[in-house]
Amino acid sequence: MKAFLGSMTGRVFMFLLIGIVASAALTQWLAVGERQRALEQYRDYHAVERAEQLVMAADIVPLASRAAYLKVANKGSVRLELRPDAEHVPGTPTEFSTALQAKLGEGFKVSALAERPAACTQPRKSTGLFGPKPWGGTCENLDVRMQDGHVLRLMVLPPRQQPPFGEHSDWVTLLPFLISIAILAYLVTRMTMRPLKQLAQAAKDLGNDINHPPLTLSGASEIRQASAAFNAMQARIRQHISQRTQMLAAITHDLQTPLTRLRLRLEKVADTELYDRLVGDLSAMQSMVKEGLDLARSMDSTEAMQALDLDSLLDSVCSDAADAGQKVTLSGHAGMALMARPIAMRRCLVNLIDNAVKYGQYAHVTVERIAGAARIRIRDGGPGIAPDQLAKVFEPFYRIETSRSRESGGTGLGLTIARNIAEQHGATVLLSNHVDGGLEVTLIVPEYYAGK
Repeated sequence: MKAFLGSMTGRVFMFLLIGIVASAALTQWLAVGERQRALEQYRDYHAVERAEQLVMAADIVPLASRAAYLKVANKGSVRLELRPDAEHVPGTPTEFSTALQAKLGEGFKVSALAERPAACTQPRKSTGLFGPKPWGGTCENLDVRMQDGHVLRLMVLPPRQQPPFGEHSDWVTLLPFLISIAILAYLVTRMTMRPLKQLAQAAKDLGNDINHPPLTLSGASEIRQASAAFNAMQARIRQHISQRTQMLAAITHDLQTPLTRLRLRLEKVADTELYDRLVGDLSAMQSMVKEGLDLARSMDSTEAMQALDLDSLLDSVCSDAADAGQKVTLSGHAGMALMARPIAMRRCLVNLIDNAVKYGQYAHVTVERIAGAARIRIRDGGPGIAPDQLAKVFEPFYRIETSRSRESGGTGLGLTIARNIAEQHGATVLLSNHVDGGLEVTLIVPEYYAGK
């Protein structure tokens, strides 16, 4: 759940859901308020009509039978009773008393009282979602002087509460509404986020394979425009990399011819010591040219991708290294396939193993399978690398100062080439100093799923 809320999909979904629910709640609150006001006005209008009927009927009933009539007639929220003997405090005329006086005429006298019925202030039980709300319509005591001079007490009370069976009706109505809103918000969010996920996946695929097929131009106009811009960017990057690779390959290739001529001409040097120095320098230059070509090839992604058995690939690389006289051992089992360019991935592993043997005398390779990937560790017996230089050794032509010697050789491109190839395959290369000494290179390779 935390991962979902942390994603763009989850955030858009929650904001959309909260916004719709808040808007629906506000609309419902306004509707309930408007319905309450309409109900109050409707009841006030009919209360005036009912009060007029009671007073008129009571006026024509004989005085001796008036009490019995009032007992039978008082069944609603408008009641006409004999006035109690207690003193009353007159109040200011109200809208209801004025309207009733106008209907009864001059033969009657309607007087509003200051004291309201007790039911006017009692809280009403809530039957909705917004809590209890007091009755806002007419609720008051009135004295009505009849045409015969007798005074009766007229009480206008709030209407009765709704029956118990309607107590949860609002919730029953709102629950399907909320479910519908949640489903709608999720569908809208998913539809909105799908193009972003496709662009993110396309960017990931572009990092792994610059020749990955371009995005299909579909969907809304803005999405098609973004996809077209992404495809144009991919084309420009592909062209830029191709031009740079061709230039580097051309330079390093053209250098081989004069270097070969120089080696032939060195055979004429009679001074043995000078000859050895010149040949050493020439060999170093030829090594740099060769690794420059390898670096150019490592950035070339024209080789076709195919499924490879990782255990077989590692066994082949380590066996070839051992046959060449290198101290290389292999342990562990991955039991998985990876999608890779065979020649490029082999070059990556060879460079890492050669680097370990060159600077650490031996290479112990272990492989294990982790969640959705394989972890390959290559440990050597060298002195390790200072922590502040672990990231710098991946830079082209960078070499640690203590390794600059005739014996170790190298140009500082081996790890750069290995990292370039690994990144093209979605893999990760990490360096760390082992607790028991030596440098340990960790290569994490993603697993290939045939369903992808």
